Amino acid sequence: MSKVIKVLGTGCTKCKMMLETVNNVVSENNIDATIVKVEDIMEIMEYNVLSTPVLVINEFITIKGRVPSKDEIIELLK
Repeated sequence: MSKVIKVLGTGCTKCKMMLETVNNVVSENNIDATIVKVEDIMEIMEYNVLSTPVLVINEFITIKGRVPSKDEIIELLK
């Protein structure tokens, strides 16, 4: 089943790092997923989060305010 992964962030360094890490994990592990980068502040506010970056998997907030490790992302996508 394909996953929808969203990285919420306005474009700061941590947001870019999270997006790059997620892209690497998905491609290296051949995970069936669609990755969406959400930069619109109004759309980010709909998730009711105060700090970015935020990792959303299938509309469930999994990580906020920090960049996860590759291993952590792999565990979340299992």
